[in-house]
Amino acid sequence: MSIQAAEILAETTHVDEEHGGSVRVEAWRRLRRNPAAIAGALLVLLFLLVAAFAPLLAPYGPTDQVALDQIRPGSIPGPSSEHVLGVDNLGRDELSRLLYGARQSLIIGVGSTLIGFFFGCLLGLAAGGLGGWVDGLAMRLVDIMLSIPGLLFAIAVAALVGKTRLGLMIAIAVPAIPIFARLLRGSMLAHREADYVMAAKSVGVRQSRIVFSHIVPNSLSPVLVQGTLLLATAIIDAAALSFLGLGTDDPGVPEWGRMLADSQSYLAAAAHLAFLPCIAIVISALGFTLLGESLREALDPRFRR
Repeated sequence: MSIQAAEILAETTHVDEEHGGSVRVEAWRRLRRNPAAIAGALLVLLFLLVAAFAPLLAPYGPTDQVALDQIRPGSIPGPSSEHVLGVDNLGRDELSRLLYGARQSLIIGVGSTLIGFFFGCLLGLAAGGLGGWVDGLAMRLVDIMLSIPGLLFAIAVAALVGKTRLGLMIAIAVPAIPIFARLLRGSMLAHREADYVMAAKSVGVRQSRIVFSHIVPNSLSPVLVQGTLLLATAIIDAAALSFLGLGTDDPGVPEWGRMLADSQSYLAAAAHLAFLPCIAIVISALGFTLLGESLREALDPRFRR
């Protein structure tokens, strides 16, 4: 009987893996034909390259006051041959700070998304895998967290944990936890009554093995897509918190939100100092949004027509 059960389970797993493989192949084929996916991937790739090679691309250091002697009250030099995008109010090269700011945004965005993904998946796994009172308690906690506006929640957490890079990551990650938890829990509930799960139960496979070997791997696709979308939100939230003065305490660390805040007093003299960080934030967030939406459409059966 155990040999027969193993054969049935192996056949069921093979069918499921084959189906999953065909879905992934079809999703990849649709992504390659989607102009929005290609544009998003190119923007994301550009963002990653700039963040990774910022020290090589930047003509100056992010804190080097290379043009401090050119700053006059009410007058800030604009773009020139030495400084392509001009300098800020402290004589620091604007292009260099934008390039280094991409690295900060990437670290904070990826770090906060991973923290929210990890704890959100733990909560969703407990709710979807155990059910019963655990599911009810977890979902009530999720409802409470979702009832608070995300940015307001992040501001409250940032004020509590302190002005550090890790604190900024935690502040952005906490509002994302209930989103990941509810999405994984709903996906697990949808797969819990699937044919391959019923077949595994009928041959006596342990519940824990069914959950971790079958239900969870097949439920992660929408969660991963949501993680791509939340990367764009994390970059915007990081800039917003830095703009409000809740970023890192080190003024030498270039952050797009802080650069935007510092430029508010010099809009009349150098308006470009406000536009440049905004353009960088929009382009990076747009890339992750286009890529995430394209992934969602490619993996969602409702969009296959």
